[in-house]
Amino acid sequence: MRMTKIICTLGPAVDDEKILEKLMLKGMDVARINFSHGTHEEHKRRVDTFKKVRRKVGLPIP
Repeated sequence: MRMTKIICTLGPAVDDEKILEKLMLKGMDVARINFSHGTHEEHKRRVDTFKKVRRKVGLPIP
């Protein structure tokens, strides 16, 4: 059983759904967003994309 948690910051580097899906399938445990950078629209788009990919892969990633 893996004790270490993998926390990924959602930003421009993971805006592509395929990259985000790879992160999830490789073991992402938690996603976070740094709200200090970017606009409300960018953050909403990232959250929406995250939720879409999370549903697709069927993993309970908060």
